[in-house]
Amino acid sequence: MKKFHFIWVMASILPFAACDLDEMPVDTGTNQAIFGSAAGMELYANSFYDILPGTDVGVFQGDDVSDLVARNGVDNLLAPGALSPITSSGWSWTALRNINYFIENAEKSTVPEKNHYIGMARFFRALFYFEKVQRFGDVPWIDRTIDVTDTVALKAPRTDRFEVMDNVLADLDYAIANITLTSDPSCTRITQNVARAYKTRICLFEASVRKYHTRYGMQSTADTWFQHVVDAANAITGFTLHQATASDRSYRDLFITKAPYADETILAVALDASLQVFSSANRRFISPTYGNRPSLTRNFVNTYLKLDGTPFTDDPNYATTPFAEEVKDRDLRLKQTIRLGDYHRTENAVPVVAPPNFNQTFTGYQPIKWCYDERFPYDDESRNDNAHIIMRWGEVLLNKAEALAELGAMDNAEWTATIGALRQRAGITGSTLTIMPTTADPYLVDYYLGKFTNPVLLEVMRERAVELVFEGLRPDDLRRWHIGELFEEAPMNGIYVSELGEHDLNSDGIMDVCFYQGTKPAPSNSTVAFVDVSPSSAVGRIQLSNGTSGEVQWNPGEREWLDKKYLYPIPEADRERNPALGQNPDW
Repeated sequence: MKKFHFIWVMASILPFAACDLDEMPVDTGTNQAIFGSAAGMELYANSFYDILPGTDVGVFQGDDVSDLVARNGVDNLLAPGALSPITSSGWSWTALRNINYFIENAEKSTVPEKNHYIGMARFFRALFYFEKVQRFGDVPWIDRTIDVTDTVALKAPRTDRFEVMDNVLADLDYAIANITLTSDPSCTRITQNVARAYKTRICLFEASVRKYHTRYGMQSTADTWFQHVVDAANAITGFTLHQATASDRSYRDLFITKAPYADETILAVALDASLQVFSSANRRFISPTYGNRPSLTRNFVNTYLKLDGTPFTDDPNYATTPFAEEVKDRDLRLKQTIRLGDYHRTENAVPVVAPPNFNQTFTGYQPIKWCYDERFPYDDESRNDNAHIIMRWGEVLLNKAEALAELGAMDNAEWTATIGALRQRAGITGSTLTIMPTTADPYLVDYYLGKFTNPVLLEVMRERAVELVFEGLRPDDLRRWHIGELFEEAPMNGIYVSELGEHDLNSDGIMDVCFYQGTKPAPSNSTVAFVDVSPSSAVGRIQLSNGTSGEVQWNPGEREWLDKKYLYPIPEADRERNPALGQNPDW
């Protein structure tokens, strides 16, 4: 998929420009050129790909607003008083008009392949509405273009979210039944398997909302949607978990390759240096002055298993284990997600040792997922051209595993094929690969505030967070599980510091960071990063939990979670145009 090519081509042939809900697309002489041939319809359908995540906002930034990540500043979702009907956004319908116009005209076409392209359009309409329902709940269901004189439609109230989601499911099923492309070696086109994979994601979200958001009274319908997840996952063929020659590269290589690995990747955005189409992945993760500077939190890092399959938190001394020791013999995904041990970067292709850099990280758990190891020019310019994975087999396995756990249908065979397979790739050994847990890990019970106690489901949740971190799904997981409190209550904590002074973070004998109070001491070498932990309650300061020792504690500013934030408010300007839209609860 050359998503960025489509914008220029489509501008010359589309029969209408971006418009508001009350503007009717105008048919022109190009209608026959588009809908009179398969080539024309394919070119038009390419415009729908703009609905997919872009490269700069991208999937890798979504988790910056979650319990897993400490970041610079506080997002408007959580900043007290920042989100309101005045500041709310996202009530845009241009993409839907584009899709509905296409469907209406394609249905009249005599082109034999038309159902394939209608299936494409209905797939993207499902995505459009899924995102709208996630954000706003009830939204107007519109499956046709609207004339400027159609005041009934323009002033209509919102449609119940559950009715909308039934329509989303119908669109997905139509897409699966009618899209004729079964596979795509480039991993950039919409295929039957892409539609099935999205069905697992969408149905899992919907099933969880119906189960855990009890105010809707839809708990009795949740299992039907969980079963949809399982059925869709079982129908996907041709994918496996990517395996590199070195076991400690299998995971990370997925996220730093220019051409997606087709064994696991189901859908991706491929960037193109020759067209100057890049992302800013390195800058956003590494630059001390650009972006959110995300770092993992210690509470989350504690959930990575040891290589023998046992919880790290079973060690009675886990809470006071220093960084260089706590990262040893852990799930291999940890060393492929953050800097640790003998991690090196390169400068002009020359290897340079690269421990966590406290001039760039707030917690010491500094990400490398999505980042090239070469410093120039990627750290200083937005020049990343690695493919952005949007959907992959690893997620499908997790979606299926969670649905099976919720249905009470998980068995050891399914466990081995899903959770066991993911853990085996991560170098984990022992019975956890083939035998379901029977006892809930108390650390996980506490982490999820006591709201989940099913041992199988908790282990699936552990695996989901570890496998999918920085892939943009965590905020929606917290919402669908109705555990939004973690947005506010999850501590922004970091590595354990035994005492003030210098510390070696990668056991190479060279000091990497100095924690101090008062007067800044002289460093033992020129690369030491200094962190002033003098007592302070100021925003943007790092403290130690016990004053002169303890966990690093980052203060990004006040965070506030209110249950009304499970849904965004309808923007005030849109309510003024159509008062029948009403407003979401408590806004």
